[in-house]
Amino acid sequence: MLLARYQPEETPVVGALGVRAGKDVTALAVATPDDLPLGLAFDLGDPADEYVPCLAPRFPLTVVVGRDADGHVELRWRHRLRAVSPAVAAQVVRHLAHLHRQVTAATPPPVAAADLDDPVERERIAALGRPARPLASTPRRLPDVFADRVAERPDAVALSAEDARVSYRELDEWSNRLAHGLRARGVRDGDLVGVCLDRSAELVATLLAVLKAGAVYVPMDTAYPADRLAYTVRDSGLTVLVTTHAEFPQVDGITPVTPAALAEAGAAGAGTPPAVTAGPADPAYVIYTSGSTGRPKGVVVPHANVVGLLDATRGDLGLGPADVWTFFHSAAFDFSVWEIWGALLTGGHLVVVPYWVSRSPEQFHELLVERRVTVLNQTPSSFAQLVEADREAAGPLAVRLVIFGGEPLDARSLLPWFDRHPESACRLVNMFGITETTVHVTAGDVTRAGALAASRSVGRPLPGWSVRVRDTAGRPVPPGVPGEIHVGGVGVAAGYLGRPDLTAERFRVDPETGERTYRSGDRGRLLPDGTLEHLGRIDNQVKLRGFRIELDEIRSVLTECPGVAAAAVMLRRADPDDPATGRIDAYVVLTEGGAAPLRERLRRMLPEYMLPATITVLPALPTTANGKVDRDALPEPAPEPAAPEAPAEAAGDDLAGGLLGVWQQVFGRPVGVADNFFELGGNSLLAVRMAAIMRERGLPRLHPRTLYLNPTLRGLADALRTG
Repeated sequence: MLLARYQPEETPVVGALGVRAGKDVTALAVATPDDLPLGLAFDLGDPADEYVPCLAPRFPLTVVVGRDADGHVELRWRHRLRAVSPAVAAQVVRHLAHLHRQVTAATPPPVAAADLDDPVERERIAALGRPARPLASTPRRLPDVFADRVAERPDAVALSAEDARVSYRELDEWSNRLAHGLRARGVRDGDLVGVCLDRSAELVATLLAVLKAGAVYVPMDTAYPADRLAYTVRDSGLTVLVTTHAEFPQVDGITPVTPAALAEAGAAGAGTPPAVTAGPADPAYVIYTSGSTGRPKGVVVPHANVVGLLDATRGDLGLGPADVWTFFHSAAFDFSVWEIWGALLTGGHLVVVPYWVSRSPEQFHELLVERRVTVLNQTPSSFAQLVEADREAAGPLAVRLVIFGGEPLDARSLLPWFDRHPESACRLVNMFGITETTVHVTAGDVTRAGALAASRSVGRPLPGWSVRVRDTAGRPVPPGVPGEIHVGGVGVAAGYLGRPDLTAERFRVDPETGERTYRSGDRGRLLPDGTLEHLGRIDNQVKLRGFRIELDEIRSVLTECPGVAAAAVMLRRADPDDPATGRIDAYVVLTEGGAAPLRERLRRMLPEYMLPATITVLPALPTTANGKVDRDALPEPAPEPAAPEAPAEAAGDDLAGGLLGVWQQVFGRPVGVADNFFELGGNSLLAVRMAAIMRERGLPRLHPRTLYLNPTLRGLADALRTG
């Protein structure tokens, strides 16, 4: 009777079992004798456990309401141990009892408004999402913490890039000159300064200088298309743009300046930084992320958040002056915040990884060995390629700590790593986080046992952070029940730059605690032991090779193209266990033209990692009964026909013929010598796979830069032939 008032997908007790609504809707069964009145009240008392061997219940959990030998009402629940733990089974029965008391009261609430948990249970749930220990941190500005490290170890190496080595004193003086140069250009406290530089020591010094000048840095990737760079400049209202990028688009009111010019203008100020009034609560940086409306949005993060992140992790992770870190990721990706300031604020040595080295797992592995790197930060996709390179490498690694972030981790992929590196030698930590909550929120060790069990745990909240899992009505859900992850604590960003409406929608005050929280859009569940499992997204945002992508942004750009009547975009994986096979597929309904002009417009508007691998033209988009796009009914994209010269004999020589065979293996279909690797759906991970196959077949060694500069099969063959 009670459960009959719920639709299957609305039944919280079914969600607690971790089963799917629909297929497993009969996961829970409730049996009652006919002589029990509906309004009967009962008390759970102290439940007793009984193990019944050789009895397999029909359902994962069955609750039986009956009478004992003395005629007293009793509740019995039978559950399959493999499907439902005793703790979850007992929890479900408590929920049923609490629901029963509410719906049989004199004035029962609507079923949709009934609570599963009483006040005592709600407090226990809230405690699960709090860290094991409080955060001991004093809010400070990033340059002030850096100054402490300079005073402690002025001659220690702060960062190195290729052949250059910069001490803490030298980095301090360099950034002071740049900061005075920025002030000379009119930069004042709180101004936004754009920084568009290649990954280098100069980039690190410039970011530090912006903060010393009392300003806020807005990082931009030099690989981004011109339209996206121009949008960021206009949307953020930059005061100054620092770049050496000769092709940076012209924007009215902005005259780019180089770091060299700034250093010259501030040459007299090497000894001390400028006097500023900016404080710990003021913004340190604005990082732009993909936006569902078609417009990227800037996330504003204060100094105190980053300092709090380092204070929350330094002790547990053992971060200190003996560590060597890598600056592997783009400064426009928030993982770089952790890499740069994680190293410099703990007195470590930051090794700048050149872009082309970061694209080659073999070369990156050589760098790790040569520089004796101890702290490595990787997306799971990139680390999977490094594991393959590690299998064939001879040099020993000094890495003691690997931090995973940026995308979900399939723990099973780490088993080959554990075969070569014992847990006692290298600690693996999986961290869940979001740009809006300052990079990281939770942390949990990944062990061989966890990998074998395919654990989806992302650990527990960091000190100073909190996690609540809520249903669609905003109510906390019990342990084990999926819902939306809400994050609170010191890491919550100030909001979205110039977007008060979106800020109000996503950043809210918790009515129970009064703390400011962020609605993440991530789906997860807190387990009874306090660990968080990440279960994907509840919206149209995806993670691909570590990049956060709003599919609606791609769709919006498509629908703005002339001749496009409708569009849909989805993420597909040919092999769910292989991140290299992930791709974005676009579907359009056209009133005129073809797919080729759309590709050109997308290249001008979107970064490379957001470009669809395919664009399929349909007469109409399939829809569901309620008129929404039916993504399950979108067809598999038909492979584009290969160029006429696809046969191997048309390749020209043995090298081109060999490449043709490799490409056809990688893409699983015929290709032509005029085809473009990236237009066929290639990506950085598939490029690494292609290089490995080429080595196995005795073909020339392929460097990623060579492929990026020569993306057609014929052009690549010519480049490899001439050395």
